[in-house]
Amino acid sequence: QVRLVESGGGLVQPGGSLRLSCTSSEITLSDYEMRWYRQTSDKNRPWIAHIRRDGALRTYADSVKGRFTISRDDANNSVYLEMNNLMPEDTAVYYCHAYAWGQDYWGQGIQVTVSS
Repeated sequence: QVRLVESGGGLVQPGGSLRLSCTSSEITLSDYEMRWYRQTSDKNRPWIAHIRRDGALRTYADSVKGRFTISRDDANNSVYLEMNNLMPEDTAVYYCHAYAWGQDYWGQGIQVTVSS
């Protein structure tokens, strides 16, 4: 069974920063298109950041553009989401997602709460 494991979430004050990590023991993340999604209380789960397999292309949702950065570290089989200037509306459960060749895998999600 393939697992993606997120870490790095928690409680942060507005204007603060967090870095989320995603890794797996079962698959090689560099073989996959990687995305971060987030789910808020309304149960929607839009994607917010994407990085191509070769790392050469990164795209972001308008809501996080300029504040969040997605990256990958193939040596450590990890993908990261650096989140800066966090705002209360960034509060959500964040999910890591891998996709390739018709297969897709999700992490279990990790809570990020932005509050003073």
